[in-house]
Amino acid sequence: MIIELKNVSITRNSKYLLKDIDWTINQGEHWAILGLNGAGKTTLLNMINGYIFPSKGELNVLGKTIGQYDMRKLRKSIGWVSSSIQEKFHDYSTAKDIVMSGKFATVDLYDDITENDREYANQCLERLNIKELGDREYRTFSQGEKQRVLIARGLMAEPELLILDEPCTGLDIIAREKLLDIIRDLSEDESAPTLIYVTHHTEEILPNFSHTLLLRRGEVHSAGITDEILNKENLSDFFETPIVCEKSGERVLLHLDYER
Repeated sequence: MIIELKNVSITRNSKYLLKDIDWTINQGEHWAILGLNGAGKTTLLNMINGYIFPSKGELNVLGKTIGQYDMRKLRKSIGWVSSSIQEKFHDYSTAKDIVMSGKFATVDLYDDITENDREYANQCLERLNIKELGDREYRTFSQGEKQRVLIARGLMAEPELLILDEPCTGLDIIAREKLLDIIRDLSEDESAPTLIYVTHHTEEILPNFSHTLLLRRGEVHSAGITDEILNKENLSDFFETPIVCEKSGERVLLHLDYER
């Protein structure tokens, strides 16, 4: 199993941030997590990365029990792409330096870099179609370019798990579709890590994400095969309002059912 949560809860000041979560990701599955703002998605990701610990229950990530293993080591097997990380890099850092920092799960480069590291960083940039950005400073990048650099960074340590936390935030429709094309290609690579894609837009959930978890107010509303989760009845119940689902290719578009 890649991830296993057994009856996991997190409480702060007697309030549940996550409540009684049971969830399993098996080898070979790619998952989407869908939830509105405040659903608990960030709390869940912070827990998977070992920045916070369950108040109750058991969490296993890549075969290690959170709270019983050195998370600094485990994080080197987890790539995490998030806007919160994006804000931590220096404007003058080059794309290549940012990517290489992913090997050590740090923001800056504190460790010795080998020629092999530099070559692999170039390969990661090339994989995201941005090799030409390698020596440019971070402050010169568009939002879409920054996201690609961060995904390349997430791949640098050859992780077993890659978490994409709302990677399309702030992108126009063209940049969004280009990034989703890259994520699609990445998911189809035989050597790809297990992917978790976090969003609150169903249209971003590619058919490559075989499974979907719906998270609402800190609890699992439903989880399972994507085609069985993203339907009118289930999503109307999830959003607590009548929803119309439309298929665009193999992706699901939503709008409110004003006729109800």
